[in-house]
Amino acid sequence: MTDIRTLATGLLFPEGPIAMADGSVVLVEIERGTLTRVTADGAVEVIADLGGGPNGAAIGPDGKCYIANNGGCFAFDNSMGINLPGPVPDTWTGGSIQRVDLATGESEVLYTESSGRPLRAPNDLVFDHHGGFWFTDHGVRLERTSDRTGLHYAKADGSSCTEAVFPLDAPNGIGLSPDGTALYAAETHTGRVWSWAVTGPGEVNAANPINPGGGELLHGASGAVLFDSLAVDGDGWVCVGTLGDGGITSISPDGSVVEHTPLEDLLVTNICFVGTEPRAICTMSGTGQLVEIPWPRPGLALAHSA
Repeated sequence: MTDIRTLATGLLFPEGPIAMADGSVVLVEIERGTLTRVTADGAVEVIADLGGGPNGAAIGPDGKCYIANNGGCFAFDNSMGINLPGPVPDTWTGGSIQRVDLATGESEVLYTESSGRPLRAPNDLVFDHHGGFWFTDHGVRLERTSDRTGLHYAKADGSSCTEAVFPLDAPNGIGLSPDGTALYAAETHTGRVWSWAVTGPGEVNAANPINPGGGELLHGASGAVLFDSLAVDGDGWVCVGTLGDGGITSISPDGSVVEHTPLEDLLVTNICFVGTEPRAICTMSGTGQLVEIPWPRPGLALAHSA
């Protein structure tokens, strides 16, 4: 792609970008353990040192930033200029949902459990128009075992966190259709994107007895492709960060059309939109870059836009 603008370099496995109204981008750096701001002039500033592995970020109804923290479940290895997430280090003990005051940088842990079970490695999150948020628990993979995890729904005030969909295989990206009636989640290692009809706050129709988590298959990738985090654009296309065949895989709302936007990084992990403008911001995590690209469709203003 030629029409690409580099916003920042030298980031330590960036993820969870949020385009802010002042032209800055708030994101997490997983390896660095921070919530970070990239200003409109390209300066990189740490907002909060969160520890663990902050993996996803979203603005809540209170204007604070909510973080899916995997607890530091990756050991990183830089090989031939590519930063790669590796095995689970001995220091990992579990993940959490955190909340950060963007004005002061103060952070707090909101949840460490869901439905009475410890959170393993929360990854990505999205708020709905009711003021609650959905998030994925990616889980961890050890030498001979792998977690079975799912999708969760939580209230922003810290009063309730429940598991709504189970089981899935390493769920990663999560998003909602523009009208909020469909929930989407990507599984990393299967290269699949699933959908569910939303029936109420924190509730979906998960009645399919065959598919994992009771969902409907929107798209299954072919070849050596892994899926990471995602966003939904203004026309309802599900846009997924793609690993291996680095770029963004975009899937039409009915799953009938699939497009691939290539970027020069094997590990393109996430995407967000600049309001409703036809512009996208992507995290190229293997090379530590944040970039802006034109988008063929309008963006989608999220439930609680920054």
